[in-house]
Amino acid sequence: MMKTVGGTEQNRVLIRSKAPLRLGLAGGGTDVSPYCDEYGGMILNATIDMHTFCTIEPLDNGRIIFEASDLGQRCECKTSEHIEIDGLLDLHKGVYNRIVKDFNGGAPLSFKMTTFSDAPAGSGLGTSSTMVVAMVNSFVEWLGLPLGEYDMAQLAYQIERVDLGFSGGKQDQYAATFGGFNFMEFYRNDRVIVNPLRIKNRIIDELELSMVLYYTGVSRDSASIIDEQITNTKQKNQQSIQAMHDLKNDAVLIKEAILKGNIREYAELLGRSWLAKKNLAHSVSNPTIEAAYSVALQAGAYSGKVSGAGGGGFIMFVVDPVARLNVVKELNKLKGTVVNFHFIKYGVKGWRA
Repeated sequence: MMKTVGGTEQNRVLIRSKAPLRLGLAGGGTDVSPYCDEYGGMILNATIDMHTFCTIEPLDNGRIIFEASDLGQRCECKTSEHIEIDGLLDLHKGVYNRIVKDFNGGAPLSFKMTTFSDAPAGSGLGTSSTMVVAMVNSFVEWLGLPLGEYDMAQLAYQIERVDLGFSGGKQDQYAATFGGFNFMEFYRNDRVIVNPLRIKNRIIDELELSMVLYYTGVSRDSASIIDEQITNTKQKNQQSIQAMHDLKNDAVLIKEAILKGNIREYAELLGRSWLAKKNLAHSVSNPTIEAAYSVALQAGAYSGKVSGAGGGGFIMFVVDPVARLNVVKELNKLKGTVVNFHFIKYGVKGWRA
């Protein structure tokens, strides 16, 4: 434990973790209840070299400090077995409350937690859920909690969706925890099956070279889009439900296309999935997204799709590698930004510094 003498820290302990963000390659939206409870959901996603980060510094002064350095938000309070959820850094507080309740016998902890992310919230890369995974993993590392991958992912899901009541699906927590390319199945009673895919390195290289990731510069409220999707499912809106059926079926076909290295087939299926996704809710697309999509196609892209719920954030395009630079050049003339990325094969990591 850290000791402070005259303002000088001795034996300082830092616990760090990082969790990777993900691209939703296929099936997005079918992991959201009640659709997956009634029909079953299927998702294909892959983690990329963009992360959320968390550092815990144990204290012995009876204080708790939360600081999200990328958001410019800070919260300090007395140590307690439960912190009120009041709209300021609720994800941080929600993680703390659950860890203390379930794994520390209700005994409060004193520490400073600092977090930041490589991508903004609302980017469509699963940032909020990935941050929860990073924070949970920091506590796992600090307290020596015996939690496996499924345990951590499910705990992160329960904190965000059940304890805090934030709308969303289930894929992000599992993608951040497991890492790599995964085909995921979602069923009633929160049953999740993660199927890691063994994709040849040459196929991953070709896929990277054939993809352009474009940030629209628009951070969107995914909750409102997801809430509309949930309402459509509950009200048996046939257009929305059929769109999710199509997305789920395309996820299986896209998985097979990528495993075989058939990028052109993947591009065709991705374009078809984007048309289906736009039938999930009215605000999935907008003029900014459609304008970027049109520019990319005119510059030589085969197809594209918004990553995440839609409404803004990142759009991933599939291109002929020969036309890649032209697509990048034309997209960079818009207000958004092309972001370079690489696929990675690892999930959340924690360590002591």
